[in-house]
Amino acid sequence: MEVILLERIEKLGHMGDTVKVKPGFARNYLLPQKKALRATKENQARFEAQRAQLEAINLKRREEAEEIAARVGTLSILVIRQAGESGILYGSVSGRDIADAVKEAGLSIERRQVSLDAPIKTLGTYPVRVSLHPEVALTVNVTVARSQEEAERNAAKAAQAEEVEVEIEEIVVSVDVEAETDGVADEA
Repeated sequence: MEVILLERIEKLGHMGDTVKVKPGFARNYLLPQKKALRATKENQARFEAQRAQLEAINLKRREEAEEIAARVGTLSILVIRQAGESGILYGSVSGRDIADAVKEAGLSIERRQVSLDAPIKTLGTYPVRVSLHPEVALTVNVTVARSQEEAERNAAKAAQAEEVEVEIEEIVVSVDVEAETDGVADEA
């Protein structure tokens, strides 16, 4: 089935593109969500008549999404779950759980905006992509822990490990500089 896209759809096309999709995808998602029109002569003419208006609306939504993304920056949320000794969760953290936690943090999103390839099933910190607009995405760091205290301890350990890495890099750089200056002195 061919449809005319009314907005950018990731991995499918941009606004105004006529694309061929499976009938079920068009009937169950694109058409009811008003993201596309059937590709007929009448709908093509209707789209061309409304194109400027649709582009203006899309631009306004994108600017709002960019403003929100800039204001929020990188958001970090904590999800508390029960887990075994090996760190494997009793259950999982899904897109719905992440959307609820982001809502509690003050950002209004829907579950379908969370891009999670597979449910999170172990303790740790994960970067999760949240689409505010088809062209604007935000990265949310999701920390899954057994308790608030455990999350704080793990964050402190990660910060300490990062400091050690920076110190090691500084030592390596200073050793390289000394080796280069010794080589120059030996040649002279």
